[in-house]
Amino acid sequence: MDKFLRSQLRGVPAGLLFKLLRQGRLRVNGHRAEQNYRLAEGDVIDLPAMQAGAPATTVTRPPTALLDRMAKAVLYEDSNLLVVDKPAGVAVHRGSDMPAGVIETLRFLCPDLPGLELGHRLDRDTSGVLVLTKTPPMLRHLHEMLRDREKEIERHYLAIVAGQWPANLRVLEAPLRRRDADVVVDPRGQRAETHVRVRRRVGDWATLVDVRLFTGRKHQIRVHLQHAGHPIAGDDRYGDPRFDSVVASRGGSGLHLHAARMVIPLPDGRDVVVSAPMPERWRRVLGTPATGGAGRGSRRSRPVRSGR
Repeated sequence: MDKFLRSQLRGVPAGLLFKLLRQGRLRVNGHRAEQNYRLAEGDVIDLPAMQAGAPATTVTRPPTALLDRMAKAVLYEDSNLLVVDKPAGVAVHRGSDMPAGVIETLRFLCPDLPGLELGHRLDRDTSGVLVLTKTPPMLRHLHEMLRDREKEIERHYLAIVAGQWPANLRVLEAPLRRRDADVVVDPRGQRAETHVRVRRRVGDWATLVDVRLFTGRKHQIRVHLQHAGHPIAGDDRYGDPRFDSVVASRGGSGLHLHAARMVIPLPDGRDVVVSAPMPERWRRVLGTPATGGAGRGSRRSRPVRSGR
């Protein structure tokens, strides 16, 4: 069905169609349809209302500073994927207060990639590994992985949190529920699983932690760490202003949450492994020297798994 919809709705981004399919908002004969549903003669497809508009004849040029930044942000690229190191403070797509986000900027820089789409999302103030797809089959594969086989995609983040993180506190499983613009821990919420490992302690007032997501709920890391009593530095929604003041006195600013590493399983059985270096501005807070290290991406063969 997804191929038919893309052929008939050429003005609608493929990412939006896949999102509507995942949310169950596209129906066939009154029933929720999967994206791999095979259409038959006589099927009736129900679409939600979408704003129609005239095709754009001009492309708005993103700010020069953002163009320069994103042109240097590529971590990995092949015929199906483009992976970049997203800067903190830049949204993945444009909004009322931002004329261009990551996707608009990269489309401007890469006019030969008309199928470029966001494979997933990062919050505006989160930096690091962001995956984009070049082809509809790869976009579909990535969305299916995130929906059905989420644990097979390794997503590691770095965060600077308040206080000394307990060495024995490694698994957080508080269920999460949306409440207006916020997310709260609620027994009635969706299952959420986060694993935490201490990377470095900064005196007794802060800890650098490695966080691995096993589910991808909105604001999951930020809420789980805050619920555990160790909010992330610079989190203006779930943070601790007193801790943020100490961080600011050491030269820190903004949310200290960084998507550091991602392992992406490919359809051919190999993995793409991509990492983004820790932001240099964090080193002032941690008291470590600058390294100038660059992020990288590579392919590797996936170990054969045997079933029993």
